[in-house]
Amino acid sequence: MAIDFYTWGTPNGRKVAIMLEACGLPYAVHRVDIGRNEQFTPDFLKINPNGKIPAIVDQDGPGGTPFALWESGAILIYLAEKTGQYLPAETRARHVCLQWLMFQMGGVGPMFGQAHHFMRFAPEKIAYGIERYGKEAKRLYGVMDRRLAESAHLGGDALSIADFATYPWVARHEWHGIALADFPNVARWAASLAAMPAVAKGMTIPS
Repeated sequence: MAIDFYTWGTPNGRKVAIMLEACGLPYAVHRVDIGRNEQFTPDFLKINPNGKIPAIVDQDGPGGTPFALWESGAILIYLAEKTGQYLPAETRARHVCLQWLMFQMGGVGPMFGQAHHFMRFAPEKIAYGIERYGKEAKRLYGVMDRRLAESAHLGGDALSIADFATYPWVARHEWHGIALADFPNVARWAASLAAMPAVAKGMTIPS
């Protein structure tokens, strides 16, 4: 049975789309236009009371019954455990991978998102916000670049949910004032992800 996937064209939505594609899971896309506040409709709030995309309803969830889940990191972990893919089984490797997933959830996503707001969308250009979040975005790129100097992927030698979570944010590097040439290891990693068919397809959803 297909997974119902509620999403819009944001990095958080795309990370789940990439995972669904990479795992080869059947899914049905439901567009939730956040520009029209569709994430606050009563029907969607029944799925995610927090009113955010993405969310899924796995019609073949635990025990064979429908299972609704929201928060993109939680969805990635669930799909990894459901399929046995993109999350190491060995304890140390698993927690290193989860560490880098949390790095994305707690650092990359919120900080890059704030940089996007102040640099692109704020009606008034506030120098303090632009400098604060631009500086933090650059610091986070430095953390990733040092990690990727010693490891092929963020979570370790193998491709993982940590990479799928982070790539859609890095793909918008120009939005937060970053030149990838300044971070060659991140640039190499991003190019390798971009070349994957599952990533390329996931980045187009919803079309």
